[in-house]
Order: sequence, then C-alpha cells, then structure tokens
Amino acid sequence: MRKKILVISSDHTGHGHKSIAESIHEKIGNNHDVDIHVVDGFSLGGAPLLNIGKSYGPITRFSGQLWNLIWHFSAISSVLVDKVIEIMIKKNLIALLNDLKPDLILSIHPNFNGSVINILHKYEFQIPFGTLIADLVNIYPLWADPRADFILSPTDEAKEKCLEYGIPEEKIKVVGFPVRERFHRKSPSHFENKSVINFLMMSGGEGVGNMSTIAENLLTHFNCTINIIAGRNESLKTELETSLKTRYKERVEIFGFVKNIQDLMVEADVAITRGSPNVMFEAVATNLPIVITGALPGQEKDNPVFAEKHNLGISCKDTNDLHLVIEKLLAHEGHQLKSIIESQRSFINTNAAQDILDYLMSFEKTEFEPVKKKFSFAFAANK
Repeated sequence: MRKKILVISSDHTGHGHKSIAESIHEKIGNNHDVDIHVVDGFSLGGAPLLNIGKSYGPITRFSGQLWNLIWHFSAISSVLVDKVIEIMIKKNLIALLNDLKPDLILSIHPNFNGSVINILHKYEFQIPFGTLIADLVNIYPLWADPRADFILSPTDEAKEKCLEYGIPEEKIKVVGFPVRERFHRKSPSHFENKSVINFLMMSGGEGVGNMSTIAENLLTHFNCTINIIAGRNESLKTELETSLKTRYKERVEIFGFVKNIQDLMVEADVAITRGSPNVMFEAVATNLPIVITGALPGQEKDNPVFAEKHNLGISCKDTNDLHLVIEKLLAHEGHQLKSIIESQRSFINTNAAQDILDYLMSFEKTEFEPVKKKFSFAFAANK
C-alpha cells in the first residue's frame, strides 16, 4: 500500500529546511510505495504568516541582535508561539489533511511542531507526527515537543538537549544530517601543496557577514583566488563587485544565489563560512575543510565549537587573525588540513537521507503514555 508522507518545511527561513526536504525526496527514486508531499508551513497561515517567514532574511542580514531577541523570546514563550501559529494555520492545515489524507506527518521546522500537534489532538486526527531537527547543538523547546511520536536528531548533542527538555529517550533517534546527493564526493579529497590556494567564501543562503573585509585579508596575505557566494543578498553582491572585482580582477569571482554550489566546493581547497548547519554539512559531504568566521546568535551559537570538537573545521573568532589561522592550516605540508579531511570522511553519515526515509516508511505508532506539553518560563530560559 502506498504511504503518503506530509513534510512541513519552509522556503524562506534560510535554505536549510528546503534542502533537507529535497535530500529526502530525491531518495524516493523509483520507489512506488511512498509519496512525499512538501508544504511550506508559513504558507498555511496565509499572507500574514508567510510575510513573517520572509522577514527572516532581512532580519538576519541586518540585525543579528534582533534575531537573537526573537530566538530567545520563542524559547521562553514556546507554548504561546505554538498557540498563535495554531490559530493562523488551522483552517488551511485541516483542509490539506482532509484532501491529502497523509499516513504520517514530518515537520522539519520548529514553528510547526507543537502547533500542528495541537490541531491533530484537538480535531482528533489519528496521524503519526514526527520531527526532524534541522539544528546541531542549540535547539530550543519548539523543537522538542514530548507529544511527538518520534524525533529524528542530526547529532548526539541535539539528542542531549531533547533529553534535557524531557523527551523520552525511546522517542529519539540520531540519524545524522541529511545532505543532497550531489554534494557527496564520489572520490576521496586529497590536499597537495599548491602555489595558488583556492578559497570559497559562503555565508548561508542569505549572505550574512563582512565578506569584503575577510576577502581582502586573504587576498593580501596569500597567493590565492576566491569565489564568493553572496546568496540572495543582492546588495552584498553589488558591494563586493564594486569593492573587490575592480581591484583584484580575475583573482575574485562574485556569485549570487547559485544552484551548482557543489561544483564550487569540489574545486576549492578551503571554505570560509558562517556556522550554518546546512552549509557546514554540505562542505563536509564534499570533503572541504571549513573555517567558521561567525554564527547567528541563538540556534548557531555553538556550531563553531561543534565543528572543532569533531575536527570538521576550525573557528576564527577575530577575522583580523584569519591569515594566521590559514597559515596554521597550511603549515607542515597541510598537516592540519589533511587531518580535517580525514575526520570529515569518517564523521559524516552519507546515508542519512536514505536512513530517514527508511525510518519513515517503517514507522509504526507505539502507544506511549499521554504527555502534555509543559515548559516553565524559568526552565526554557535556562536552556
């Protein structure tokens, strides 16, 4: 019997949620036993909620502190956030459920966990519901609703936070971080001493960070070329073309939002990036050492520490010191760089997307003791 899976994602809050959905969907292939329907959860709330989703890009580009306040407010007031979104999406979600009749719902955005569960319970939809966490370390209560039938965690660190939030361990499965197939390197990466180093600079789909200053640091201290991806940030792309391209000519290439980023990753020797989970793991999948020069406050705060803990890359807290960090990477015939390449290969679960799809296909609901969602303000604030 064909299994229908409804995936609730987001098209506008960065590109990571959409990429995760695509990585799972592409594993269907010729499997006629499953049908995956992906919906942007923000669209279920009509124009008001969709505009909130679209505000993520401008906010994270221009005001990291404002985003930090929003993130922490959501952590402290998760029950309130769930209730507001429940009211906004209720009508369209119920219509979608009645029309699609899914056998299972998977949410890969924190705003649609508790809110959807509220609706399922209130209107007595007997549909299993699970969450696939899209953050690595700093997850907040919206990700961890104990009423979910299962939670798929990308890391042991995220699992530990779920346990702290009171999720029963039997509901949590660590699956790794799913990456689209085209990013998985087909042959091992090898670093050899080169006269010209090829850097790739990225900052997530929204193009966040002082990329011009970072690029000048590299171009001044190294015989190198740099490919810079500004993402959807058109003003940043224009600024970089004006400040860098006219001065450094063929040593610099500026790109906007690209669909072949995997090709640029394969060509690069080192990636300079923000601590975005999706970008980090796409680089790891292509076996590209990463230097993390910043992270969004809130959900990305500890991602640089995560990268160093697992030797997937290194952190540079002060971009004025970036050339020193790179020199250390390249020292002794690239010993540290080679070590990172080896660690990346052993760390990543190349089958994460397939493992997730297999889990969804085989999931059978188990009757757990009913749990009501309860988060005290003090408890949530301390996380």
